Amino acid sequence: MSGGKRRKPSRAAAAPPSRPRTGARVAAVQALFQAEQTGDPAEAVIEQFVRHRIGALPGTGGFEEGRVPQADVPLFAAIVRAATREAGALDQVVRAALAADWPMERIDPVLRALFRAAAAELRDPAGPPARVVINEYLDVAHGFLDAEGVRFANGVLDAVAKRLRPAEFAPGSAARDGTA
Repeated sequence: MSGGKRRKPSRAAAAPPSRPRTGARVAAVQALFQAEQTGDPAEAVIEQFVRHRIGALPGTGGFEEGRVPQADVPLFAAIVRAATREAGALDQVVRAALAADWPMERIDPVLRALFRAAAAELRDPAGPPARVVINEYLDVAHGFLDAEGVRFANGVLDAVAKRLRPAEFAPGSAARDGTA
């Protein structure tokens, strides 16, 4: 895999069950991966996830068979819609954060989905602070990637955030100082 080896998502690492926003991000990465692999439109994948993949099954701890036991469904849908609607522009931002010899096509599809989901959130100036978005997606990355892959994701997400939200990284900004 480019950027680290993919590992089977672990229940504990993918998203704590008490964090529905993190669960939404896990589901968004899974949905974007599925949409890319199958060619299904975003709305069809969103519907499949809401009907069959989001929510705990009785008698299970969740995350089995790709399920997300607790997720903020409106956030999940918004991320998937924005990432697919703005895919070209988001991919350009991610490409700019990659080394010249790492084209998007060389990036593992799960990591590509993670970058697109994170970039979609970072593109929204009214969204959570950039550092919060980065940390959330690094939490998600820990569920899918080895340590090398997570470090690679961290570098790319940091560069994407600085490009999409430069004011948050300016010296003396409230977001930079942690007072936002």
